[in-house]
Amino acid sequence: MDVLNFECSNMKNGETFPVENTGRGQDCSPEFIIKNLSPRAKTLAIILEDIKHPIFKNFTHWLIFNIPAREKIDGAIPGGKIVSGLGNARQGIGYGLYRYAGPKPPRGKQHLYRFTMYALDREIGLTGIPTKSRFMKIAGKYMIQRGNIIGKYE
Repeated sequence: MDVLNFECSNMKNGETFPVENTGRGQDCSPEFIIKNLSPRAKTLAIILEDIKHPIFKNFTHWLIFNIPAREKIDGAIPGGKIVSGLGNARQGIGYGLYRYAGPKPPRGKQHLYRFTMYALDREIGLTGIPTKSRFMKIAGKYMIQRGNIIGKYE
């Protein structure tokens, strides 16, 4: 799988999450800029995970998939199973129930969070409850690029 280079417009890899993108702020998704999207990409998917959760390894905060391939994804994606303003992208279940749910560790504890973005060569038809594990099982063979950004909070 090839590397997908992307960035969040208001946070560099390894930096602290801006408050507006956390559960202690506006809890809105950041804007993403994709740098080297393959011409074969048809859709994008993003997963946000707490990779230092003390109980649940790689705890899912957000899953969104079937975003039409593009070089920019606007921030503040609204909640809902289907995001009509984003080409009918689908959101899954995690800490955020069909919506973005930013970092919100216990006060005084710092956690690390990872955005992973995938470029796929097709839409993913996921029936039933859209969880990260179900998505990964079906989408794995269609992924052509992957990249990630790590951020910390608290």
